[in-house]
Amino acid sequence: MAERDKAFVEFVEAATPSLRRTAYLIGGDRHRADDVVQETLYKVYLAWPKVQRAGNPFAYARRMLVNVAYDGGRRPWRREVTIAEVPEHDGHTGDFATGHAERDEVLEALRALGPRQRACIVLRYYEDLSVEQTAEILGCTEGTVRSQASRGLEALRKAIDRRRSPAL
Repeated sequence: MAERDKAFVEFVEAATPSLRRTAYLIGGDRHRADDVVQETLYKVYLAWPKVQRAGNPFAYARRMLVNVAYDGGRRPWRREVTIAEVPEHDGHTGDFATGHAERDEVLEALRALGPRQRACIVLRYYEDLSVEQTAEILGCTEGTVRSQASRGLEALRKAIDRRRSPAL
């Protein structure tokens, strides 16, 4: 195996779990997240020498992932009507714990956000990136990240409160 390929394979093995999580949280669909990660890694491989010279391949891949996720939302096939809820087949049977219910609440509320707010929330609070790092990945100002994250958190709070309060 060539040295270039060996380094890339090591990068893929280390970065894929985090990239998949980020893609899922941004897109809200596991299968689409896998597609986004696959396309991102393909593009990273094509630019691998440049990526290695830049010195931070994970940051480069994360930014590319966000761009691929945004681009995928604009493709015609993505505009098809989606099923509101697909049952998960993860091998568990029986009743889910409260933690799973709360997680589902948050994920559903996250899916309702616009793509920019969702990306800001995911990068800032799930990936634990700084405002500066998030702004760099999204290609916007730090003020935009702060305002989008603030609005996104407020929208999440309201959505979760609406779900938890009894219907009048």
